Amino acid sequence: MKTAGLHHITAVTKDPQTNIDFYQQVLGQRLVKTTVNFDDPGAYHLYYGDYTGVPGTAMTFFGWLNSVPGQVGSGETHAVAYSIPQHSVSYWNARLKQLGFSPARVESRFGHDVIPFDDPEGMRMELVAEENLPAVEAWLGSPVPEEHELHGFYGVSLWLDEIESTTRILSEILGYQQIGQEGNRYRFQVPGDAPGKVVDLVHKPNTGRGIFGASSIHHIAFRAFSDEHQQAIQQQVRRMGIHATQVIDRQYFRSVYFRTPGGVLFEIATDQPGFTVNESALDLGSKLVLPPWYEARRDEIEANLPPIQRSLPQEVNA
Repeated sequence: MKTAGLHHITAVTKDPQTNIDFYQQVLGQRLVKTTVNFDDPGAYHLYYGDYTGVPGTAMTFFGWLNSVPGQVGSGETHAVAYSIPQHSVSYWNARLKQLGFSPARVESRFGHDVIPFDDPEGMRMELVAEENLPAVEAWLGSPVPEEHELHGFYGVSLWLDEIESTTRILSEILGYQQIGQEGNRYRFQVPGDAPGKVVDLVHKPNTGRGIFGASSIHHIAFRAFSDEHQQAIQQQVRRMGIHATQVIDRQYFRSVYFRTPGGVLFEIATDQPGFTVNESALDLGSKLVLPPWYEARRDEIEANLPPIQRSLPQEVNA
């Protein structure tokens, strides 16, 4: 039943161009898919990752232009953490400062250096230095030198009123083990060498609900190796008394969603078929790709989407 870790993370942006510029030009992640929200084709759905966006590297955004600014509260994902090489802490500190971002002081957490900072819309990001990095497929067009590139997700931090119900889901359904505690932060991890192995539960009672909007994280997705693996997890969630959706076709993976008692929306996403199902690896993200059921409306959909520039301008590396 164990997952290998995170599959993707989906958040909200009200400014798709600023979002593209930041994730490509600052973090050096490739735009691997430009499509629309399948439930709301008037909004972009942008995907970033390593060269082909393998599971554990994919950060995605719904482009909801009229969103209010988000504010994190209890029952939400508070921070997204990427892995960086141990030797790259000073590089990333300098790069973020040079490009107009203000990282906070480097923290030490569970023996790792952590660089906290915010993306352009205020979403909390962290870069976590590791010796034993998960493997990713380098994007040679990245403005970040390969020796300093991000190595997919390190993990996520969830703010919760109570941690017991989410602990049970992580341990009994998804195969996570608690490996440590620092203050009110409880660390859970799955074995293996894939990216996105860590989930931190931060006990924040009486914090109050946040405001959902731009910079908010909509859901976090965990990996299922196959349709059978996904269905087994779905049934186990239902046996725990939690509603889980039917399987939904998202073109690049198949999805099952459920909301934890703690309030966070979880997804179980299949590894297959991946982002190259309808584009070559070389062409990923270079044009608007629509699912077959929206192709007849392409002209209308394109006319209602804001123009974006996907290609990178000349880069200045820190």
